[in-house]
Amino acid sequence: MKFRSGSLGRLCGAMCALSMTVAGAQDLDEVLIVTSRLRDTPADVLPASVTVLPERTIIDAGLQHFEDVMALVPNLNWSAGTARPRYFQLRGIGELDQYQGAPNPSVGFLIDDIDFSGVAMPATTFDVEQIEVLRGPQGTAYGANALAGVVSVRTRDAQPGFELGGEATAGDYGTWGAGGVIGGAIDATGRIALRLVAQHYASDGFRRNAFLGRDDTNGYDENTLRARARWTPADALELGLTAMLVDIDDGYDAFSIDNSRVTQTDHPGVDRQRSVAGALHATYRGFTPFELRGITTWADSKIGYGFDGDWGNDAGWGIYAPYDYTSHYARRRRTASQDLRFVSTHDADRGGRSGWIAGAYALELREDNDQRDASSGVDFRELASNYRATNLALYGEMNWRAGARTVLSLGARAERRDARYRDVEALAGESSAFAPADTMWGGHASLTFEPGKGRTWYVTLSRGYKAGGFNIGSAVPADRREFDPESLWNLETGVAWRAADGRWSMRSSFFYMRRESQQVATSQQLVPGDPLSYVFYTDNAARGRNYGLEASAEWAVASRLDLAATLGLLESAYLGYRTGDPLRDAALDGREQAHAPQYQYSLALRYRDPGGLFARVDLQGVDDFYFDTSHDERSRPYRVVNLRAGYARGRWSAAVFARNLFDARYAMRGFHFGVEPPDFPARRYVQLADGRLLGVTIDYHFR
Repeated sequence: MKFRSGSLGRLCGAMCALSMTVAGAQDLDEVLIVTSRLRDTPADVLPASVTVLPERTIIDAGLQHFEDVMALVPNLNWSAGTARPRYFQLRGIGELDQYQGAPNPSVGFLIDDIDFSGVAMPATTFDVEQIEVLRGPQGTAYGANALAGVVSVRTRDAQPGFELGGEATAGDYGTWGAGGVIGGAIDATGRIALRLVAQHYASDGFRRNAFLGRDDTNGYDENTLRARARWTPADALELGLTAMLVDIDDGYDAFSIDNSRVTQTDHPGVDRQRSVAGALHATYRGFTPFELRGITTWADSKIGYGFDGDWGNDAGWGIYAPYDYTSHYARRRRTASQDLRFVSTHDADRGGRSGWIAGAYALELREDNDQRDASSGVDFRELASNYRATNLALYGEMNWRAGARTVLSLGARAERRDARYRDVEALAGESSAFAPADTMWGGHASLTFEPGKGRTWYVTLSRGYKAGGFNIGSAVPADRREFDPESLWNLETGVAWRAADGRWSMRSSFFYMRRESQQVATSQQLVPGDPLSYVFYTDNAARGRNYGLEASAEWAVASRLDLAATLGLLESAYLGYRTGDPLRDAALDGREQAHAPQYQYSLALRYRDPGGLFARVDLQGVDDFYFDTSHDERSRPYRVVNLRAGYARGRWSAAVFARNLFDARYAMRGFHFGVEPPDFPARRYVQLADGRLLGVTIDYHFR
């Protein structure tokens, strides 16, 4: 690998010796099961790069949201511009934003198999059992929404045993939260079980609006309601039901002219999402050679997003006032999907000679998006759009045991996507319409070899794909309105090793990916003095290249002390790409891709005493990276330390926590454009991450 001078050197002192499976704090001899593949598979024998975060890790290393534990996943990054993460990058691949509204995600995001790709704000972590991150194209299992990989959140299922629990959190910056769970059998036979969960979390956030004299304009207000039921009406039939309501009403007042956490906006923004969703899982085992599985899901999300476009106020602009811009988006996204899957009863991974899976998948997505831009309270741009897309796919997978220690797996998927889009720009009297259709294919070929107990080596060649699309709004240049599908070839090899005595385990993988017709998010400011003329759109680069390493390890240093570590190394480049922008026509051939840091690492030390004392310290670090393709501004490398310590006794526990203990100041999103009158010079503006948060959590669980 060729890393920038100094990048690897800064890291090697602490991490280069790491060839060190699962990041977390579960018992080291426990083998976690990956449930987000076509068939449940132990993580140690999975022929793919995967990170599994179990419940204990999510509790000890997190607080409220998936955002809190993302740093434990090698080569996973996210682009801010929102209150909570929506836009993810795996191995440097993924969207940076989606102001234009037409959904076309590269990273799939599922909650209990419900598709929240591109709208992942409901990923609160109270009563979550496991989070799985599969890196690399998942063309066989997920198709068009998983070019770079998949994040799958699994909440706790209903069980017959009675359970009652509660949690309360309090901290500085007006932080407080409370949650409760109750579950168990609701009939004498135990065939019907129910689990109910409710949680609320609130915080003033880490910004102070000096103009309005408020501390809550970038705060959090998040509510989660969830019900899960399991019913076994017959020995051969099992049904599972998930229903959820997640209501997030966060503020969005994140940017300031001086790049500080003190804002001057007179119209602070919002970032709201209210999602109602459900899933029905059905498994029928009445056929001897196979099982029949069905997954039916639906979701309805209403999203409100807005911000102060000039990041200031007329009093502050003085003689240059009135200078007042605001932008608001109202989105409604509805999805319905059906997956019907035939799974052979025997499988090569379970000692059989062979196994197979065959399935069909359908997804309907509808999204309406209304955008209103105003200057001094008067609308000057109103764009109303509606989007419909239907995905139909057939897929299959075959596994053969070629020898006592060798398994070969082949999978393929064919998918057709038909979309329809129409918009009307009311004030300009303009409209546009598109009806793209793409037929795509993907798949994989994997060879797994087990040289001994607890050791696995694999090599995988996979192909992923992503549909083409279009960019919304008349401000987008005519020759950039549409873009082509993208495909990705991925070759990777990896090894997993678990000690016979269970004291240590490790997993590492090397990958090389080649992207064709690479889709690139870019932007430009069309009119100096109008901050809302900063348009975002997707373009096709010629090609792209991404390669690197992902590794994780755990070691029981002593009976009470565990060490966990992860490492992600990444080299990325555009190949043959020229932006073609009228204001910045730049050749980016060989330049790193946006939001693709060359290294990411985490170190976690966990102590747990039989007498009840426990503690966990996390150190997480990220290299610098380019913010975008439209400019050459970069973030700065950063390190964050998190701490949690407490005492557990019987059914009770209490813990103090410190998030970002040393109050590291680092940027999660950056722009380069002109917003300050009178000359509007192009400058760097960044959204800083949250600061230090101190608090306490008290927990009670009866099981």
